[in-house]
Amino acid sequence: MKKLVAISAIAFGLIQAVPGASSSSPNFLVILVDDQGWSGTSVAMMPGKEFSRTASFHMPNLDRLAAQGMVFSQAYAGHPKCECSRASLLMGRTTTSLNAVNKQSRNWNAPATDSLANTLKRANANYRAAHFGKWQWPTPPEKFGYDASDGITQNEDGDSRDANDPKQTFGMTRRAQTFMEKQVKDGHPFYLQLSYYAVHQQPQALASTLKNYEGAVGGGRGRGGSPVVAAMTEDLDTCIGALLKKLAELGIADNTYFIYTSDNGGRTEALKGGKTLCDEGGIRVPLIVHGPGIRGGTYCNEPAVGYDLFPTVLDFAAPNFALPKGIEGGSWKSVSLNGGAGKVLRPIDRMVWHHDVEIAHPQTAMRKGNLKLLHYWDTKEDFLYDLTMDLGERNNLAQQQPAVAAQLLAELKVHVRAGLGEQKFAALESGKFEQQRRGGGKGPGNKTGGGGRREAP
Repeated sequence: MKKLVAISAIAFGLIQAVPGASSSSPNFLVILVDDQGWSGTSVAMMPGKEFSRTASFHMPNLDRLAAQGMVFSQAYAGHPKCECSRASLLMGRTTTSLNAVNKQSRNWNAPATDSLANTLKRANANYRAAHFGKWQWPTPPEKFGYDASDGITQNEDGDSRDANDPKQTFGMTRRAQTFMEKQVKDGHPFYLQLSYYAVHQQPQALASTLKNYEGAVGGGRGRGGSPVVAAMTEDLDTCIGALLKKLAELGIADNTYFIYTSDNGGRTEALKGGKTLCDEGGIRVPLIVHGPGIRGGTYCNEPAVGYDLFPTVLDFAAPNFALPKGIEGGSWKSVSLNGGAGKVLRPIDRMVWHHDVEIAHPQTAMRKGNLKLLHYWDTKEDFLYDLTMDLGERNNLAQQQPAVAAQLLAELKVHVRAGLGEQKFAALESGKFEQQRRGGGKGPGNKTGGGGRREAP
C-alpha cells in the first residue's frame, strides 16, 4: 500500500507541476461507478461525518481528488437502477419526462441527436467523445455521439476471465489513456466517460490487491464485510491514479474537469433503503468534481443530480449555447467556482425518481427544496420527509402536514402523467399496475453494436 501511495503522490505532483498544453476548450473525464452507494468511498460525503464514508477502504487517489476539488454532500443519481440512471445522464432529463423508467423502455421522449455528446459537438465541432465500459441500452453509443466506444455492453461483460484485468477495470483505463493521447496529438478537446463495471457484483480483484485484505473480516471492509469488494474498490482507485497521471503527462490536467459519481445508491449505515428503491439509500450517491477554477477541499451542500451533468458540461464548454428543448438539469458551474455557495437553477424546480418494476411497491419520489415526498402507487401511501432534519427518513410528516403532502403529490402526478402518458398513468393510478418481473437483458452484450436488437431512440 505504501508503494501505491507514493505513486499517487507523484501523479498528483505532476498535476500541479506540468503546465497545460491544450486549447482553451476544457476536457471532461467522467467516472461513472456501478452500484457504489453514498458512503461507498473513503471520502466523507459530509464533512466530519464518518457514517458518510467507508474508512477501511484504501482510495488514496480519490482522497487527493477530493482534497483538490469539491465534494457534493447531497448528490443523487437519476434513478435507483443503472439502466435508467444512465439514460437520464445521457439525455439531461428525469427518467419520467424521458419515458425511460425501466430497462425495457424504448420510446423515449427525446431523440438520440439531443444527447450530451451530440449537443457538445454541435456547440463545438472540434470536440471528440468516447464511452468505455457498461452501456446497457440496445442502441449503439455511436448514435448518441460517441466517436469511440466498447459498443453495446451489459453487466456480464464486466465479469473478466483475465486475472490481470478484473472487472475490465484496467483494460478500460488503458483504452481511455490511448483515446486521450490521440485527442491531444490531434488537437481535439474531449468528453470521455468511463462507465466502470466495478463495484457491481460479482466482485473481482487483483490477487496482489486482495492479499492486502487477507484475514480481514467485517470492520466495514466492503459490503457484508467482503475483503474482495474492498480490493475491487482499491483496484478502481489505482486506475483513477493512472488516469490522473496520464492527464499530467499529456499536459492537460489544468484544463480538464474530472467528475466522479455512481449510477445508483446502495445500502448504507445512515440512509434508508438501497438500490431499486426511491429512498435516499437507493438514489443518493458520491459526487466529486475537480478541475480548473474549483477550490480544493471544499464541500457543496446544494442538491445535485445526475441529469445536471449535461447542462454543466455545456456550461463549461460553450456558455450560453442553446440546450435542446426539454433539458431538466441545471449547471453546477456557478457553485463549483464559488466554493460551493449559491444555487443550481433548473428549468423545473424539483427532482423526480420513478421505479415500478421488480419491487414490492411501484413508487415515485419527488424532492422540492428540503422536502421529499415518496408515493406508493399500489397502496396510496405517502411519506413526507424534511431531509435537513431527517437524513434517515424516519419521521413521516404526511399526517402532520397533509396540505403540504397533497400539494406535492399533485405536482408529482402532473409530472409523471406528462412523461409516461395517459395509459401508463391510469394503470398506476388504478393501483393494479402489473409489474414486469426480473428477467431479460441477460448475457453478454454485442460489442459491435449489432445483433438485431430493437433500438431505443
